[in-house]
Amino acid sequence: MIPLSSRRRSELRSQAHMLSPIVIIGDKGLTDEVIAEVDRALRAHELVKVRAATDDRDARNAWMESICGKLEAHPVQQIGKILVVYRETPKEEKPRMGPRSSPPRGGVEDDGRRRTRSQGDVKRTSRPRSRTPSPRPASEPRRRRPRTSR
Repeated sequence: MIPLSSRRRSELRSQAHMLSPIVIIGDKGLTDEVIAEVDRALRAHELVKVRAATDDRDARNAWMESICGKLEAHPVQQIGKILVVYRETPKEEKPRMGPRSSPPRGGVEDDGRRRTRSQGDVKRTSRPRSRTPSPRPASEPRRRRPRTSR
């Protein structure tokens, strides 16, 4: 595992700033289930925030080392109870399509068959929309609000 450069770590910290913690380490500590959940989150997102629910700084440091060691991930940042972990997904691994995901755009599924249009699909025209705004309709003069007594 090649360590992250300081520039890459800085980029990841800025990306992680707007993320919310996905995994929470509770009162039972770092269990196998928590490790599995962090692994799932890293496969889906590459960059993950983990919230630790303990006040013990040494335990949080040990958890960060344990997560990174077991999952072959890189520690990016640790601020208070928030741990930021990064693991790059391999290039050859294709993302799996879940049950709710749609086929790729363009109307052709993976097996080469044409997709039929459903009721919600919108037919697009090849002609671009005009960028000039339409003229405003003629309107009456603006009405004034009645004055209130002072």
